Amino acid sequence: MTSTTANEQQATSPPPPPPPAEITYSGQYSVNPLAEVSFRRMCAQIPSVLGRIARLSWRTDRLAVQLLVGCQVITGVSAAVLLTATARAMRPVLGEGSAGDRLHGAVPALVVVALAAALGRGAAAVATYAARRITPRLTTETDTALVEAVCRVEASAYAEEGFSDRYEAAEMGVMRTQVMVTDAQRFLSALIRMVTAGSVLSALNPVMLPLLLLAVLPAGVGAVLTARVDYEIHYANIADRNVRGMMRWWATTSKYGDEVRANSMADYLVHWFRALSDRCDRRTLAAAPQTLRIALASAAVGGTFLLAAWSVLAWLAVTGRIELAVAATAVIAVQTALAALSQVVSNGAAVFHTSLYLGDMQTFLDDAAARTPERGSGRHGGATERIELEEVVYQYPGKDRPAVDGVSLTLERGQILAIVGTNGSGKSTLTRLLTGIYLPDKGRVTWNGADLAQVDPATVWAQTGLVPQIFAQWPMPVRENVTLGQPRTPDDAPVWSAIDAAGLREAVDGLPAGLDTLLSREVFGGSELSGGQWQRVACARALYRQPGLLILDEPTSQMDPRGEHQIFERIKAIAADRITIVVTHRLENTKIADHIIVMEEGRITEQGRYEDLVHAGGTFAELLALSQDR
Repeated sequence: MTSTTANEQQATSPPPPPPPAEITYSGQYSVNPLAEVSFRRMCAQIPSVLGRIARLSWRTDRLAVQLLVGCQVITGVSAAVLLTATARAMRPVLGEGSAGDRLHGAVPALVVVALAAALGRGAAAVATYAARRITPRLTTETDTALVEAVCRVEASAYAEEGFSDRYEAAEMGVMRTQVMVTDAQRFLSALIRMVTAGSVLSALNPVMLPLLLLAVLPAGVGAVLTARVDYEIHYANIADRNVRGMMRWWATTSKYGDEVRANSMADYLVHWFRALSDRCDRRTLAAAPQTLRIALASAAVGGTFLLAAWSVLAWLAVTGRIELAVAATAVIAVQTALAALSQVVSNGAAVFHTSLYLGDMQTFLDDAAARTPERGSGRHGGATERIELEEVVYQYPGKDRPAVDGVSLTLERGQILAIVGTNGSGKSTLTRLLTGIYLPDKGRVTWNGADLAQVDPATVWAQTGLVPQIFAQWPMPVRENVTLGQPRTPDDAPVWSAIDAAGLREAVDGLPAGLDTLLSREVFGGSELSGGQWQRVACARALYRQPGLLILDEPTSQMDPRGEHQIFERIKAIAADRITIVVTHRLENTKIADHIIVMEEGRITEQGRYEDLVHAGGTFAELLALSQDR
C-alpha cells in the first residue's frame, strides 16, 4: 500500500525545472584577454601596473605617496645596516676570549642592530599608515569613475552584447583597488630587502645568491600561473555571476516580495540561484587539480634548489672556506633574502593578479569614454520652437529590423502630440530619438533647425522633461526626488507647485517629515509610497523642470481616475509654453492631443485628430473599439 502510494506520487510529481541557459557571446568581447598571452608578457605587466598604481595614488594623495616611497628607502637602508652590523657583532661573539669580553666587544654593533631594526619597524608602520590614507580615497575615485562612465555612456551601449557583464568585470577591478596599494607597497618593500640581503650575501659568497634565486623562482612561476587560472575561472563565470547578482536583488527586495510569495515563485527562484551558483562552483572545482599540480611542481623544484643552497653553505663552513662568523652572518642573510624573495614572489603575483582586473576596469572605462556623447560644440538655447524628424531610421544592435523605420514628423511649440500603437511598435524608441538619447542610423533629428548630432546633448537634455514608462524610485527625500537633476532655491514654492500639479499634496502632507521624508522603507526611518503615488512623483519631477519638450510615456498607468484626470488637465494647462508628447494605450486620453500618430512596426501608419481617426476605420479605431468592448 505504501509502495503503491509512493509510486503514484512519483508518477504525478512535476518534473524538475530546467536549469538556467548558458550565456555565450561571439563578438569582440567574447575572447579571454589572457588566452594568447605568454608567461613572459604576463610578468612584464608588473612594472606597468606599478606605474599605473603610482599615478593613481599620486593623484589621490601626494603626501601619502611621498611617505610611502620614503619609508621604502628607509626600510632598505635599515636592512643593509642591520646585516652589516650583524656581521660585525658575530666576529667578537664567535671569537676568542671570555664571554664577557666577547659580549662587550659586540655591544656597539648590537646597539646598531637594535636601532636599525627599530627604524625598519617604524618605517613599516608609517608605510602602512600611508597606504591606508590612499586606499579608501583611491577606491572611491575608481568606483565613482566607473559609475560616471556608465551614466555618461551613449544609451545605445546598453543594448550591446555583453555590456552589463563587462561592467560587472570592471566592478571587480574596483574591488581590487582596496588591496592594490598594499600589495604594491609590500612588493616594493620586499624587493628592496631582497636586493639589500642579496648584496650582503654576494659579498660573503657569490655562489649563494644564484642558488637562492633558483629556489624561489619556481614559486613565482607557480604563483603567476595560478593567478592566470583564477582569472580564467573569473572570466568564465562573469555572465553567470552577473545574472545571479540580479536574481538575488530581484528575489530578495521587498518591492517584489508580494509577487514572489503570492505567485509561488520562491522555490523556483531559489532553484535558479542555486543552479547558477553550482555552475560557478563546478568551474572553480574543475580547476583545482590544475592549481594543485602547479603548486606541487613549483614546491618540488624550489625545494630542491633550497636544499642545494643550504648544502653549499654547510660545505663552505665545514671545509673552512669561510670563517665561522661569516657563516653565521650568511645564515642570517640567507634567511632574510629567502623571506624577502618569497614576499617578492607572493606580492608580485598579487600585483599581477590585480593587473588583470584593473585591465578589465580600464578597458571598460576607455570603451565608455569612446562612447560618451561628443556630437559637436553646438548649443541649444532659448525656447524649443520646432522639432523635426527627417526619414529617421534606428535599429538596435543584433536585431533583424529597425525599431523606427523612415519616420518623418514636425512638432511645433504649443502642440500636444499623442503617440499610440501596440507593444513593440517603436513608440518609446521614437521618444528616445526625439530627445537625442539615441542618434538615428539614417536621417536627421533637428531642434530649431540644429541637427542633434552636432549639438551638445547636455544643452538639449536641460530642456527635456521625461516621465518614462519604467520610472525610478530614488531612495532620497521627497524634495530631492522632485528636484533631482535641477538647481533648487531655498524656497520650496516651486517644489510644492510641481507636487500640486501632480496631485501629490495630500500624500506628502501625510508623510512623517513632509518634504524631508526619506522615500525608502528599506532604510531605517524611511517611508514608502504606493505605485500610483510614485508615478505622481515622476510626473512632478518632469513638471518641476518646466522643460521645452515634455514627454509622458504612459504617465497615468498606475493612477486612479481622479489622479489621471488631474494630470491631463495640467498637461493641457501648460501646453502653450512647450512641445508635449503623450505616449499612451488609453486611447480616450488622446482627445487632448492636437495631433495623433499611430505606429506599427516602426512606421507611422495613421495620423490626424481624434475625431478623424475614430471614423477612419483603421488601427486606431480598431484599438479604441477593443478598449471599449469590455
